[in-house]
Amino acid sequence: MVSARAQRVQADPGPAPVPHEPWPRGISRRPSMRISDVLASLRIEFPAVTTSKLRFLEEQGLVEPVRTAAGYRQYSPADIERLRFVLRQQRDRYMPLKVIGDRLAALDAGEEDEPAPRARLATRDGVAEAPGTHLTLEALAGEAGVEVEFVRDLLAAGVLRTHKSGAFDLWAREIVVAAAALAEHGIDARHLRQFRTSADRQADLVEQVVAPWRGQRSASSRARAGTLAAEVGELCTQMHTALVRAAVADLTP
Repeated sequence: MVSARAQRVQADPGPAPVPHEPWPRGISRRPSMRISDVLASLRIEFPAVTTSKLRFLEEQGLVEPVRTAAGYRQYSPADIERLRFVLRQQRDRYMPLKVIGDRLAALDAGEEDEPAPRARLATRDGVAEAPGTHLTLEALAGEAGVEVEFVRDLLAAGVLRTHKSGAFDLWAREIVVAAAALAEHGIDARHLRQFRTSADRQADLVEQVVAPWRGQRSASSRARAGTLAAEVGELCTQMHTALVRAAVADLTP
């Protein structure tokens, strides 16, 4: 026979689990900023961001500003950090919005954690840069752990390209690291030209897809073009990877 106390213990499920605070945690969620304030904050790092871009991201469910009784949007500091995260994933990783949304959902649920980003500085022409993002030839070689001459060979072969300033962008390090690994198997800069040619052709395809949007004058259309370019570019990458894996499948036991 179960005692009355035991029945009470069995009936009491204990304290309800505390739900995870949406990401980012520990940042104010008090809606105190207008959309103009948000733009002023974000444009230090993302000079091209527009009102239309923010509204588009809201339509995609990536940020949810509070609406006042008059219908105006009000953003919190936490909203701004979510927007920074989305814009960085698009700019730095060409990540599709659906994948970004999945990552945010995982962050909200506490299944993933996002480290603090590296600081960004605004340049004289208004373009934001992270220290070390645009590298000199020597700095790129140092970060990739290769000889300077190796980077020069990639540059001469057209595998690497520089900006007008003569510096390399943030993708250059990944290219050099991959090229160095391939070089260990006897694949040198000459053989890598076909990768650049293939990438350029895929970029041409992406440009054709977004051309109708880029040709329109509205800010929302330009924002849509940027998002579409990132998503189609990622799909091209997935297609290329799948094709290469399929092609070499017969070479493996």
